[in-house]
Amino acid sequence: MSAALKSLFKQPLLAARLAARTSRALPSAVRHNSSIVGDTITVREALNQAMDEEMERDESVWVLGEEVAQYNGAYKVTKGLLDKYGPRRVVDTPITEMGFAGIAVGAAFHGTRPICEFMTFNFAMQAIDQIINSGAKTHYMSGGFAQCPIVFRGPNGAAAGVAAQHSQDYASWYGQIPGLKVVSPYDAEDAKGLMKAAIRDPNPVIVLENELMYGVSFPATAGMSSKDFVVPFGKAKIAREGTDITIATYSRPVGFALEAAELLAKEGISAEVINLRSIRPLDLPALIKSIKKTNHLMTVEQGFPQFGVGSEISAQIMESEAFDYLDAPVCRVTGADVPMPYAQNLEALALPDTEVIYKQAKRVLNIE
Repeated sequence: MSAALKSLFKQPLLAARLAARTSRALPSAVRHNSSIVGDTITVREALNQAMDEEMERDESVWVLGEEVAQYNGAYKVTKGLLDKYGPRRVVDTPITEMGFAGIAVGAAFHGTRPICEFMTFNFAMQAIDQIINSGAKTHYMSGGFAQCPIVFRGPNGAAAGVAAQHSQDYASWYGQIPGLKVVSPYDAEDAKGLMKAAIRDPNPVIVLENELMYGVSFPATAGMSSKDFVVPFGKAKIAREGTDITIATYSRPVGFALEAAELLAKEGISAEVINLRSIRPLDLPALIKSIKKTNHLMTVEQGFPQFGVGSEISAQIMESEAFDYLDAPVCRVTGADVPMPYAQNLEALALPDTEVIYKQAKRVLNIE
């Protein structure tokens, strides 16, 4: 990095610009780090632990992004890393996603392992050429000569009251691209294990988090205490076993699906909930195995209905042996096919929740 760039990176972002981007993004209870209580850990802490452990393990791992250093991250995910590792490995950048993503990709080609944070993946659209044309394709185009071990991470999908330009789910966008791996954690175990796996992977990895999940606490599983704990890509998790219908989803809607499964159970309906975890590669064998048992499939996502993750799953199931086991068409539950409204009442109507999943599952099963 040139002396000029080093000097540029030392300039902090204007507080007013940060406030304009984040002041309404989260309720106050989610804006600050929660402490571990008993055997629980928040998603934020899990992500922070993963980066801390990998930075300690490998000196080539470093973090860059807007406000990741002096401000401890817009959502406090990088809290404490500057104090521990210093400004050479935790780098504040200007508000120029295309610029710092390009620097990160170049640094990955040079042998380091950058963790590039976007304040939201909506802003990563400014850097999509760097991510896809440079990051994802160069290993192939160089005949295997140039590897790009980089992690692009940050909040993705709908939040609260941040309207159309800050609410999009990019899972299907990045899931299309050969050369990328794409994961989307739900709970703290997912967050820590997938992040550590992403940092260690020799390929560019997209980690799609959800800002409304950062402050949510989950039980800390026994394996999470190991510094070598990773969640392998392409392996879904059965979040709840069932026999009547399979509900496949990822990120925050996993919680809604589990709540809907509880409601269905009260009516004698047994729903199996699959936490996909990994978008690319997709764990198709897990879906096929579940469908052979339940004979019904419903996908849930907060993204738009056309050309989404659910659409791809539906197509792959139709082309597999699982198709012969279906007793009803695959049902896709998605966000509304409109830009995200700003009004709170309309925002709620634009996203699938527990009640929507519950009603659609009964419709698939032809139960009144």
